Amino acid sequence: MKVFVNKMIPEIGLNILKEGGLEVIFPENEILSHKEWLKYCKNVDALLSIGNDFKYNKEFFDECPNIKTIALYSVGFDHVDIKEAVIRKIPIGNTPDVLSRATSDVAFLLMQAVARRASYNFQKVKDGNWGSFDPLHALGQELYGKTLGIFGLGRIGFEMAKKSRNAFDMDIIYHNRHRNEEAEKELGATYVSFENLIAGSDVLSVHASFTPEHKELFNQAVFKKMKSNAIFINTARGGFQNENDLYEALISKQIWGAGLDVTNPEPMSSDNPILELSNVCILPHIGSATMEARNGMARLAAENLVAFSKGEKMPYCANPEVYSHLS
Repeated sequence: MKVFVNKMIPEIGLNILKEGGLEVIFPENEILSHKEWLKYCKNVDALLSIGNDFKYNKEFFDECPNIKTIALYSVGFDHVDIKEAVIRKIPIGNTPDVLSRATSDVAFLLMQAVARRASYNFQKVKDGNWGSFDPLHALGQELYGKTLGIFGLGRIGFEMAKKSRNAFDMDIIYHNRHRNEEAEKELGATYVSFENLIAGSDVLSVHASFTPEHKELFNQAVFKKMKSNAIFINTARGGFQNENDLYEALISKQIWGAGLDVTNPEPMSSDNPILELSNVCILPHIGSATMEARNGMARLAAENLVAFSKGEKMPYCANPEVYSHLS
């Protein structure tokens, strides 16, 4: 089975693919035009897809009828038309769990960085603008005993909640499509409506899977209902926030600060005015950027492809309904 891998991945994944007898094809250049990308995809059986620069939709599947499966190098799959893949009986693999701790670490980092204006103060040192002691300048806020609101309390959200509970004794509230009984039992988390989530959170951290209905859910109307001391954190997908509205909410002091590992659009323009604010920390989508997480992602993606090549179910599948005929 021929597999197109559009960027280099950790060696552990490549070894699994080769030991599984798969023929691995890499592009001559990792930065591909849409036309170049399609040319590779048309001549293979499967993809190990890194990044979300390209969309897997009806048009793609029509142009690349030989594609039998796609293994994503990510837990998210919002750039894939899952319904279309199911219709065509194309399994879509993803990489859950292995990046939960690493991504929650970044959310936890952003929460503290924003609370203590770390990016702003680091820039002062770099600029040679340390200054003299000023008891009132650029004060942060403490997190002890505050309320953390989680939008999407799944694996990553649970890890974020656990860290915040243990480190700062924060109360946990959350909003999900379904109750998380484990979090309620272990962390004392309280399920609330979306309206109560945005009104009651001192820190609101987004960890949900992104769907079209979530597009710019966090907008002017929502920011206006949040606490004036609230910190908005997003390590999920940039599409959750309207960044113009977020900027206005920050400069008008509707909310206190924001920490983003994902932006809308992505990458963020270097002249975006939000970058000039002292109460903001922006990172370039590094949630899974640890050796442990990236190795785990490579392993899961490769295991998905090897299993498929053997006629077995993908062990980590985003659309398991494609296997309904086997159950």
